[in-house]
Amino acid sequence: MAEGQGSKHFVLVHSAGHGEWYWFKVKPLLESAGHKVTTLQLAPSITSWAGVDSINTVHTLSQYSQPLLNLLENLEEKVVLVGHSAGGLSLALAMEKFPDKILVAVFIAAFMPDTSHKPSHVIDEYMKVPMEWKDSYSMSNKGNTTWLFFSDEFLRTRLYQLCSAEDFALVSTLKRPASFFQEDLVKMDPFSAEKYGSVDRVYIVCKEDLAITEDFQHLMINNFGVKEVKVIEHSGHMPMLAKPKELVSHLLDIVTTY
Repeated sequence: MAEGQGSKHFVLVHSAGHGEWYWFKVKPLLESAGHKVTTLQLAPSITSWAGVDSINTVHTLSQYSQPLLNLLENLEEKVVLVGHSAGGLSLALAMEKFPDKILVAVFIAAFMPDTSHKPSHVIDEYMKVPMEWKDSYSMSNKGNTTWLFFSDEFLRTRLYQLCSAEDFALVSTLKRPASFFQEDLVKMDPFSAEKYGSVDRVYIVCKEDLAITEDFQHLMINNFGVKEVKVIEHSGHMPMLAKPKELVSHLLDIVTTY
């Protein structure tokens, strides 16, 4: 159908170490169903692996999420806000600042803070989970911010294990430094029930996820609660690449309800 009556505006937020490029299979599918789609490149916009500009200029979740916050501030219509993995932290920040501009927030195997703890709590709990791959990336401290640098081996075996060789070739050339901004999040107050907590939330669980495991995804869901849970089988951590049709089917189903 053509964009118009019944169409929604999807805003797609990428995860740490990645960029807006990885929605390239999802965006045209949503648009062909008649919806408007905006993908965002969160700060910094550079794609260099060395990331010198990144670690020198971006120190907080708010700075990192500024492109999303700027977009929502200037929009008049409400949006369907979709975030993947660490992009869930940017979603939470946007939901706190602009709850009235979001129809529904969709967390795809994403970090989902609650309203009882500081935003850093969800990352602190995640770091307690025993995972053999935690030594497969390097770390660098710049000021008060910790940056992660994902190796090709980590990406291939833990994030992209169910993706095509072409998808992996893209990320191996477009990967960027990543941060969870824990040092910033621990200074923040909990997100509020009145703002962040008032936005309808849907969680899409990714099975066979070796990064944010299915068990941890359910731990976050049980901790905070959502309106609805959907599941994608055999997708690993990257459903927008490994299972784009299944992901879009869930997104289209969600917008018929919210």
